[in-house]
Amino acid sequence: MNLSNQPAPASGLPQHVPIAATYRGGHPENLHFGSFAVVSASGEVLASAGDIDFPTFTRSALKPFQSTPLIARAAEHYALDDADIALLCASHSGEPMHTERVASLLARIGAGEAALACGTHEPYFFRSLGLTPEPGARFNRLQHNCSGKHTGMLMLAHALGQPLAGYLDLGHPVQQAIVDCVAHFSGLAPERLVRGIDGCSAPNYALPLRALAQAFARLTLDAPDAVYGDTPRRVARAMSRHPELVSGQKRNDLVLMTAGRGDWVSKVGADGVQAMASFSRGVGIAAKVSDGNLTPLMVALVAALEQLGWTDGASRAALAGLLPPPMKNAAGIEVGEMRAVLTLQHL
Repeated sequence: MNLSNQPAPASGLPQHVPIAATYRGGHPENLHFGSFAVVSASGEVLASAGDIDFPTFTRSALKPFQSTPLIARAAEHYALDDADIALLCASHSGEPMHTERVASLLARIGAGEAALACGTHEPYFFRSLGLTPEPGARFNRLQHNCSGKHTGMLMLAHALGQPLAGYLDLGHPVQQAIVDCVAHFSGLAPERLVRGIDGCSAPNYALPLRALAQAFARLTLDAPDAVYGDTPRRVARAMSRHPELVSGQKRNDLVLMTAGRGDWVSKVGADGVQAMASFSRGVGIAAKVSDGNLTPLMVALVAALEQLGWTDGASRAALAGLLPPPMKNAAGIEVGEMRAVLTLQHL
């Protein structure tokens, strides 16, 4: 994949701020840095912390926008229902409910597992459920957390009458359609998108957190989008209605969307990226933890939701599942805890 024509990387490093810390004996020990952007669908920054202008690789938080060109063009042709759409946006756990649906979608275009270029890895459900694979266990591409996204790309190639082979190449019409979609929702010209290659080998783009937050806020609007019509809200509603397909048992997006009780759409990205939005508010949140550690990011995100007034008793109880237990040493003695130190600046 040729990345030689991409824009020059941003100079310097992001100016993150402390968002979470571990405490031992009541004294801070380890500090995690990051940034948060809270933005309306019109682009107004409502609150922030840290550096919301530095381009941040979106990783899997980009998936709603990678699926949008297919759904706008061919959802009816392929009889895609809400559950299918949710899976196309998933970083799933590789559970049977995920892999069986991926196989079904591939079959609609006469393709099979071999067409997927995502590779293989140990399915996430092992770690999330505290399980260990049997010695010598082998895994397939359907179980890859990004197999739904790749299936959507293959389906778009089929809908466009283009070859399935090479669907990840930047010059392939599938990736050109995705670039146009990302540029549209982020408000950045295609030539300004910083490009990289994701863990699943698909092209990925770095966006300022303010742009990612606005893009998610735009998914919640009732009014049809000028380019993609009702597709953005359809995608977001499908994800919110089927969080178990977007995520998996005991995973953060499932917890977040369950806590939102139909009002929140959420999508995690690898290496400490999280984006979400509220339908009732038309507001998006995008966050990054600098060390890529999901636990302090979730600790800070729960604090952010509280500071923004998005939580109530029921959602707080659900969100407690994202918070780590007290730290204990090898003797089982409680020695510390992780706390949020994030303070959103309301504008």
